Amino acid sequence: MSSSQPNLLFIMTDQQRGDCLGCDGHPVVQTPYLDELAEQGTRFCHAYSASPSCIPSRATLLTGQDQWTTGILGMGKGQTSIRTDYPHTLPGELAKAGYHTQAIGKNHFTPDRALNGYHNCILDESSRLDDSDYLRWFQENKTGPYSHRDHSVGWNSWMARPSHLPEHLHPTHWTAQQAMNWLDRRDPEKPFFLKVSFARPHSPYEPPQSYWDMYADADIPEASVGEWANEHDERVDKTDAWRSKRPAVDIRRARQGYYGSVSFIDHQIGRLFYHMQKTCPEAYANTLIIFLSDHGDMLGDHHLWRKTYAYEGSARVPMIVRPPMTWDVPRGQVRQEVVELRDLMPTMLEAAGVSIPDTVTGQSMLPLSQGKNVSWRDYLQGEHVWCYSHEQANMYMTDGREKYIWFPYLGKEQYFDLTTDPRELNDRSGDGAYESKVTALRQRLIGILEARGCGCAVDGKLRTLGLDELITSPNA
Repeated sequence: MSSSQPNLLFIMTDQQRGDCLGCDGHPVVQTPYLDELAEQGTRFCHAYSASPSCIPSRATLLTGQDQWTTGILGMGKGQTSIRTDYPHTLPGELAKAGYHTQAIGKNHFTPDRALNGYHNCILDESSRLDDSDYLRWFQENKTGPYSHRDHSVGWNSWMARPSHLPEHLHPTHWTAQQAMNWLDRRDPEKPFFLKVSFARPHSPYEPPQSYWDMYADADIPEASVGEWANEHDERVDKTDAWRSKRPAVDIRRARQGYYGSVSFIDHQIGRLFYHMQKTCPEAYANTLIIFLSDHGDMLGDHHLWRKTYAYEGSARVPMIVRPPMTWDVPRGQVRQEVVELRDLMPTMLEAAGVSIPDTVTGQSMLPLSQGKNVSWRDYLQGEHVWCYSHEQANMYMTDGREKYIWFPYLGKEQYFDLTTDPRELNDRSGDGAYESKVTALRQRLIGILEARGCGCAVDGKLRTLGLDELITSPNA
């Protein structure tokens, strides 16, 4: 391992499914640059977002803490925004250790321009911030009387179409360009920590025309719909419905736009890597790169859209850790451990030789990326509180091979054997052959909830909540 302090590059996407990588085996999606990155490092095939929506996942990334410790269990009733008083943040600890820290793209902080330890932030916050840096730049550089929003598609819609913008005016292109510009003017006497946060493939699904066309003739997979999802078998024509059985043509268009957005991001990441290799090859070789997403997107699976669910489309995310090329470590690994967003902060701090604060509840993935066998969590506990509806609120346990889900307002449970049923088509919670497995995971969840004292489990049993009860953390 090199004795010099590595640079740290954290690339994240918003709402990218864990299966939407070529190297994950997706039959259609093309991600050549991310595939190459995985070949140079380690891909974690069982990576999850424990609370799969924007605010809780980003709080976890910022602090290295699980959702109960951050105090944010989702987006919706009884929840809060990312605070500015966390005693330790990833960029804050790195800044104190002498790193030049910068965030580009989407932060989703409140206030929007809170730094939370960064020296500077250049923002694209979609519709959340009227004077974002991207929108200011767009107004100055557009060449006609049009808006960035003229595609008409909403920020949470299942609708899709090609972007009306020239490629260089699209926010995905802008985000990569801003990263390259910053690298050209960073402090050359300090190691850097750069977060590049793309606001796509989150809807609107509107990639540039050339990326839309990439999938025009592709054999796009149909939505996965289990028999248990019959209760969701209802068409809802609200254009941002969280649950709706859409016609096959709508699902295909949504996936075409989504896949095009994924490939567009991949190519912009390739631009960034090329720029680094050309302008600062030594710094690039000494850079630890981590790629992940904050959560996934159901894309019509089980008649569901968007995120917040415990299902694979929503909760599983891509995760690649590429150590510096100057380090003598295994390359092209695929690890089976169940990892989570909270593991990013301790990984980067350990790589930088910076002490990991006691507040961090994640584990460093660095030893795993070095081919070592270390003690690791057996299961991940995740959850999302009431957001769209009480029906969607859930708590789950998984190790990437099996999954138990509890719906606290419905008093209902599900169990999926992910090794034989990765599309979660068959709910085995009532199957006697799986009774011992269901019981074991149920008891694990009960133990966690009873230790919290949150009223969700009492006397060794899960408790169904009333609609007037909200799940909140005392740390909120």
